[in-house]
Amino acid sequence: MSEMADAIRALSAEKGISEDSIRQTIENMIKAAYRKTYPAAGDNCIVEFADDMSDVSVYAMKTVVDGVYDPATEIELEEAQQLVEDAAVGDSMKIEINPKNFVRSSVSVGKQNAHQALNESFKDNLYNEYKDKVGQVIIGYYQREKNGNIYMDLGKVEGVLPQKYQAPHESYEKNDRIKSLIKEIRKNATGIQLVLSRTDPDFVKRIIELEVSEVGDGTVSVFKVVREAGYRTKIAVTSSKADVDPVGACVGLKGMRIQSVIRELGGEKIDILRYDDDPHVFIKNALSPAEVKRVVILDSEKKEALAIVDESQFSVAIGKQGQNVRLANRLCDWSIDVKTEEQAAEMDLTETDTRKAAEKLFDGGQELPSEEEYEEISTIVQLPGVDKAVAEKLAAAGIEDIEQFMAAYDDGSANKVEGVSAEEIEAINRIINENVEFVDEYEENADSASGDGAESGESSSGGEQ
Repeated sequence: MSEMADAIRALSAEKGISEDSIRQTIENMIKAAYRKTYPAAGDNCIVEFADDMSDVSVYAMKTVVDGVYDPATEIELEEAQQLVEDAAVGDSMKIEINPKNFVRSSVSVGKQNAHQALNESFKDNLYNEYKDKVGQVIIGYYQREKNGNIYMDLGKVEGVLPQKYQAPHESYEKNDRIKSLIKEIRKNATGIQLVLSRTDPDFVKRIIELEVSEVGDGTVSVFKVVREAGYRTKIAVTSSKADVDPVGACVGLKGMRIQSVIRELGGEKIDILRYDDDPHVFIKNALSPAEVKRVVILDSEKKEALAIVDESQFSVAIGKQGQNVRLANRLCDWSIDVKTEEQAAEMDLTETDTRKAAEKLFDGGQELPSEEEYEEISTIVQLPGVDKAVAEKLAAAGIEDIEQFMAAYDDGSANKVEGVSAEEIEAINRIINENVEFVDEYEENADSASGDGAESGESSSGGEQ
């Protein structure tokens, strides 16, 4: 039986099934063949293995009787006494039996059951090994293509890269090394099959984690990834440490890190940008590489915003066939409309959040003032929550009024004021967007002129009387 022991060990190594599991399967096979041969015997079969699995013995528990009626469960007293001298009627004895006496068909059934049980055990073991690897990157080798689907050798298991999960413009040849994301696990007749993807945004995220050590150790976090596979990907990143630039960490020295990711994606364009809790800033970042002059929140509840850009940046912000703004929408989870300054000038850009922001300046129990009761704000220092020291530095540089600030912000000169950082300039711009409603001077003058005319007419009429 040493051949059996060798076979068990080889099967254990090949299939990754424990020797105990294989031994149990063989025992079940022998018992099934025994029951098929002796259907009336019940469950009186015992299978014993040698410690080194070099041998296996099969026994049947039989009762000692004086006159055998059922040879499968009984043994004659004289025969029993030849085995055990003091055997007596009524004793139970373990009698060795020869498996060669089993019915041939019962052996076939036993083998069939054992084979099926081993296959199921093999599948379960593989499934348990890979179930926690869903969402991870794996490397395989191109084997064949069928109906547009690519089948890959992953070692123990087979992988399939469905056509819908293949990036456009990518092509492969036999034995090509392919990196992909494990998306799903399926059981099949021979084991399990891994469903793979190269288009999933998480695939890019995992590649970034492998290439950028700061992402791997948690210093830099990937907030969100959106992509149109084969064309463009946008990645928003943030850092847990103030002294670590998340964008710079992902790009790497001379762009080496991001170039490795781009090569893996077959030349796909990638925008790495900084995540910000403030939607004004995040939307502006998300529309990169376009330079956005200003972001207006039209409706925060519906998440609708307007990005205002120079004429020269309009096509960049929109992107080819709307791709850039479409990806920005998905990245920020906002509906973003892009307009030039000329187009925006024709719109009523009163932010719906302006009144809501004003409400926050009052306690919940107080009545919101009417439009006539709103305080007119003209200078930076009057803005709620503004840093007074920064306002004074701007005033010293000749930027005291809000209109002067907006003009300096648009032409970039605000960022050149000594002692004032870009972050402080952005903070003031954000406060203005949230709290100031700009009134059209022409309309105001027209209303005033109309009022004067009415009063003048009434005076004339009174004089004639």
